[in-house]
Amino acid sequence: MSAPLVLVSHALCPYVQRAAIVLAEKEVPFERRDVDLARKPDWFVRVSPLGKTPVLLIGKEAIFESAVICEYLDDTTLPRLHPANALERARHRSWMEFGSSVLNLIGAFYNAPDEQTLKARAADIREKFQQLEAALGSGPFFAGASFSIVDAVYGPVFRYFDVFDSIADFGFWDDLPKVRRWRKALARRPSIQQAVSPRYAELLLAFLVKRSSALSKMCREAGANLPT
Repeated sequence: MSAPLVLVSHALCPYVQRAAIVLAEKEVPFERRDVDLARKPDWFVRVSPLGKTPVLLIGKEAIFESAVICEYLDDTTLPRLHPANALERARHRSWMEFGSSVLNLIGAFYNAPDEQTLKARAADIREKFQQLEAALGSGPFFAGASFSIVDAVYGPVFRYFDVFDSIADFGFWDDLPKVRRWRKALARRPSIQQAVSPRYAELLLAFLVKRSSALSKMCREAGANLPT
């Protein structure tokens, strides 16, 4: 891959993090360029037909959607992060899509308008984690000892809960030893740590407080006890 790479991103976007993690795992140099999605510049609108991040600029070419970007990187650079076996590769892609469904629930959780809805969405997330618990093996990663693109998907998922857990105990992790172990292994991975800025928790908290939701009210009430 000889053309310079630019990852067009947003500071809190979990889908951007997927691409950044894969790039880091493959030790591919790239420039990261953040955009304000509330005030999208004209050049961004031209390269992102969906108006979303991430976009990977490869010289004068642009590809969008995180799964497509990750697949492209795995097709063109080593080491390969997808399994060689076609059936196992398909299984990994299925669980990547499952990870996107968890992100949708996370959005419903932090946007819940009242405490009852917040608890219901927390229960929905826990149900997803129970399904993951049943799918995981001996670890430390999704496929055992080898880091894969599935892990790049779930690192950003679990990162949200570093902040959520500091607000209150929502009961996400009870009786889920495999998921907890996986979460800890991913949190220690340098590629996952470096996929966000050091101010990520601060920025996420500021984002949550502005939601006018049940969780934003809890954030304000927790106040100084929250991490910065």
